[in-house]
Amino acid sequence: MKNLVTGINTAKIFESLNHWIYQTQTSQDKIMMPFSPDRIVRLRVYVGESIAIGPGKAMLLEAINETGSISAAGRKLNMSYRKAWLVVKDMNKFFKEPLVEASKGGAHGGGARLTEMGHDALKRYRQLESLAWNSISSPIQDFKTLLVEQDSI
Repeated sequence: MKNLVTGINTAKIFESLNHWIYQTQTSQDKIMMPFSPDRIVRLRVYVGESIAIGPGKAMLLEAINETGSISAAGRKLNMSYRKAWLVVKDMNKFFKEPLVEASKGGAHGGGARLTEMGHDALKRYRQLESLAWNSISSPIQDFKTLLVEQDSI
């Protein structure tokens, strides 16, 4: 059974995430790891062979917390409502309690909110990310001395 898996990703992922990340870093519910092309760790927590939470799912939770809507959160992340809803449904099944509660639309529209478990899971995930980065940042910098400069590729 897999537990925690970390990996380094490329600057292209940073570029696609950067704008949204910096827009939402002020939320008091988050402990965001500072992202830059030189500082990106992709941490995923598995249940069996499935990802219970990872960077994309954490970003969706943050967007739901910010917007109060699965649909708006999906739009913010360039994700369809259906995809966002399926990701939420998927996340909820991996935790002992749901991370997101949604209310059906009506005269005043629907909405979604993070549960107490959702806030706690997101906070702990961001702490794990930060811990992972702090553990490997020095060895990564040392390893990068073996690499060519990006301009020379």
